[in-house]
Amino acid sequence: MANRKFDQRPRWIRHRRVRRRVLGGGDRPRLSVFRSNRQIYAQIIDDAAGHTLVSASSIETESDGGKTDAAKSVGAAVAKRALEQGVHKVVFDRGGYRYHGRVKALADAARAEGLNF
Repeated sequence: MANRKFDQRPRWIRHRRVRRRVLGGGDRPRLSVFRSNRQIYAQIIDDAAGHTLVSASSIETESDGGKTDAAKSVGAAVAKRALEQGVHKVVFDRGGYRYHGRVKALADAARAEGLNF
């Protein structure tokens, strides 16, 4: 079978469609997720001010399991950091990815740590 490069355009289209509806304001910033083949990144963004309030990635967090366990640790880390900054409510931006697997694990871990969305 011939090597075929993964086309990101469908994800970008989905992401733009989701971003039209999801906007993080001052009282509810946006929890944005980016997933690569090896890592997962999460950041809480205040769109009104244009600032990243909190961020976490699987590069800096430790997990012994696979990618789903890394996503759980990233979700817990970003939630802990957000609660320390005084952010309790967020809007979840799945980044054009399906709410399944690593994205769902990150969201569930953030909710378990006390983040509301």
